[in-house]
Formats: sequence, structure tokens, C-alpha cells
Amino acid sequence: MIRVKPTSRRRTIVVAAIAIGAAAFLTIGLAASRSVAAGPEAASSPQASGYLPSISDLMISTIQPRHERLWRAGQDGNWDFAAYELGNLKGAFNRLGQAHPPEHDVSLPKMIASLTEQPFQELGSAIRSKDGAAFGKAYADLTGACNSCHQALNHGVVDIRAPDRTSPSDLGINSTSRN
Repeated sequence: MIRVKPTSRRRTIVVAAIAIGAAAFLTIGLAASRSVAAGPEAASSPQASGYLPSISDLMISTIQPRHERLWRAGQDGNWDFAAYELGNLKGAFNRLGQAHPPEHDVSLPKMIASLTEQPFQELGSAIRSKDGAAFGKAYADLTGACNSCHQALNHGVVDIRAPDRTSPSDLGINSTSRN
């Protein structure tokens, strides 16, 4: 094996790269330890970063796809995936409520909880018992709760419905305009 001595220039570049990497590692580690030591209230939040997705953005990007996947899992009798998506849907609603606590002087977390608690319980029960009929009723109740919330917040034009089984691109929202 032949070893080639690095030139002094190459050695300088290598040493500089190692020093920069170590400095970056220490800076990141120090920042993380300060965040942990300061507690959860010191952690970065959407408000602290200056960007907060709108309720509509969160509905379209997180709630709506989970609502659809939950329905499809129930229709397919894929109860493990239905349970998984129900948990994801609950979590997405919780995060939405935390990100946007008041809307039109209404506590969004309380409104969400009051409208979804019973349908979520019924969905969970139907999923555990693998009861397609009970799942269909509970899903319809959840969808109705979503629409009643839209009505209460003056967004009645957003009419959620079960996806069309024949169209994989149908995300279960009636977006026809009323001109």
C-alpha cells in the first residue's frame, strides 16, 4: 500500500472542514440542550416562527385526507388501518385546535371536541368489533358533525361527504360553486 502525504494546502482544507463541522455540531447541540432545559414552552411554535397555516390549509392537508382514508379502510374492512387512521384523525383535530384556539370568538378545541367525541367513540367501537354497518353510521355521524361545524363558522359552502367509491380522486368534498 502506497501512502501519499497530503500537501500542506490539502491538510489545511481538511483541518478547516473538521473545525467547521465540529463548530456546527456544538452549536446545534448547545441550542438543543438550551431548548430542552428551558422546557416545552421554549420550544419553537408556529407563532414563534412567524408562519401559521390557516384552518383551511390544515383541513385540506391533514384532516380531509385522513377522513377519506378512514372511510376507505372501513369500506375495505381493513380494521387495523381504520384504527390507525382514526388515531391520526383525532391527533390532526387536536393539533388544529391547538394551533387555532379561537375562531370567531369560539373555542375551536372545545367545539371540535364537542362535535367529534361521540362519533370518534362510535367509530372506535365499530372498528374494534369489525362492524361495517356500525362503522358506516358512525362515519356518517362524524361527517355530519364536520358539516355542522362548517355551518356554525359560516363556511357552509364546504359540504363534506363520503368519497365516491368509483373515483379514487374524489376526496369527499362538494366544491361545486353556487353562482
